[in-house]
Amino acid sequence: MSEAISGPGAPGNPAVAGPHDPEHDPRASYALEPELVARLTDRVLATTGTTTQVNSPIDGAPLANIPQSSVEDVAEAFRRARVAQAAWARVPLEERAQILHRLHDIVLDRQDEIIDLIQLESGKARKHAFDEPIHIALTARYYARTAHRHLASERRPGVIPVLTRVEVNRVPKGVVGIISPWNYPFTMALCDGLPALLAGNAVVAKPDAQTMLSALLGARLLEEAGFPRDLWQVVAGPGREIGTPMIERADYICFTGSTATGKLIAKQAAERLIGCSLELGGKNPILVLRDADVERAAEGAVRACFSNAGQLCVSTERMFVADQVYDRFVERFVARTKAMTLGATLSWEADMGTLISADQLETVQAHVDDAVARGARVLAGGHARPDLAPYFFEPTILEGVTPEMTCFGNETFGPVISLYRFHDEADAIARANDGEYGLNAAIYTRDGERGRVIARQIKCGTVNVNEAFGATFASIDAPMGGMRESGMGRRQGSEGIHRYTETQSVATQRLMRLAPTLGMSEETYAKAMTMSLRLMDKLGRA
Repeated sequence: MSEAISGPGAPGNPAVAGPHDPEHDPRASYALEPELVARLTDRVLATTGTTTQVNSPIDGAPLANIPQSSVEDVAEAFRRARVAQAAWARVPLEERAQILHRLHDIVLDRQDEIIDLIQLESGKARKHAFDEPIHIALTARYYARTAHRHLASERRPGVIPVLTRVEVNRVPKGVVGIISPWNYPFTMALCDGLPALLAGNAVVAKPDAQTMLSALLGARLLEEAGFPRDLWQVVAGPGREIGTPMIERADYICFTGSTATGKLIAKQAAERLIGCSLELGGKNPILVLRDADVERAAEGAVRACFSNAGQLCVSTERMFVADQVYDRFVERFVARTKAMTLGATLSWEADMGTLISADQLETVQAHVDDAVARGARVLAGGHARPDLAPYFFEPTILEGVTPEMTCFGNETFGPVISLYRFHDEADAIARANDGEYGLNAAIYTRDGERGRVIARQIKCGTVNVNEAFGATFASIDAPMGGMRESGMGRRQGSEGIHRYTETQSVATQRLMRLAPTLGMSEETYAKAMTMSLRLMDKLGRA
């Protein structure tokens, strides 16, 4: 455990994973050193004098008081960011990439401290918190190494060969506004902003109020790596109060969160004619085909459904299983689920941690209660576990879920999965595509080629074959995002950095001008140009 975080461990109860000291009570509070809190909250631009308390879902104990920003603070953040961006855009691309590479090393070196803080704020299992610094390291390394591929000026054919030189530049948009969620507080706070910085932009970030500390630690690490302090501004406050002021000043908006909020942001961005990228809700499916490796599919399903207690945009909430393997698969999936080690601790032993808040617990409990009341069967879980943490809910498998049940088509965003048997693959594909969402899907089959053919029929932005979600999400060169009401735009890959740039065409004309010369009439010029076009076509020129 990081020296900045102090607190007892947990007992050796096999049902509750204990962290670093197995001789203490698991529900005793962890504490953050006041000096650490002061260093982190110093990165918030806030002059209101008011604060909001952040509590840990592990035990409900207070972690810190976060200063709150005003509308005027938002305006000042954008003012500072614009000044910093003007200087930053002149920094050579190679130098920007080197700073990003330094961030890669710092994040790997400081991962224990990062993971501790993520867990204290979110309550997730340590192995799921580990995914966050690793994803940021992957993102930083990828964009640092591919900077010139994405951002270098390109030569394009000119209208008159040799005489017309054309270059296409990628110029920064200016200041990017990033509104990030609580479920992956470190990686979602940083991953979208790293390519924005590399492209020459500044960032004004508004992390979710429940997990500000992880995002603030990320801001400090950016500064340690060498990014100018004013280049990454952080504001704090309710979205309903400072979200609109951000959109009114940003040159581009990047949002991860609910579909309802995303639609409002898209309208506001459209009114200003600025771009936006939105990663929104999902009701993600898995297809287990008749030739699937049942053991592999069951193992993958546990990760797909219960990583971060199901509080993951690309996690699975609907599973369609072929008749031929249904009974065997369900037996193995239920057994694996019931064997999971549950615990809200800083230990590596826990397979699943807690939900983040009372609101999340209320939603999950309501979805399960509604399904059971309407006839669904609980094959595993189904209950809150306040003995483990205030908002803990067991990993839950439901069978017999029907369309009138709330959890059939609505996103639960918790550790709840519904199982469905299918007879025909075409029907399974249609059912997987049912609804308005289209974020992530997975297909389990021994025939990879067949899986890829089926993937093209699934209306999701990412599809994993024989893996839950990590294969696409961790492949940073591949774009990631949603179709339909799961969003618009993409993070990662060239799409993830080009969204923060404007294309600028620069043409230099030599010798011959694009107009009549030497007394040539307009008619003669038109005939000459027509002959030239025909000749270039015969020569195969673009």
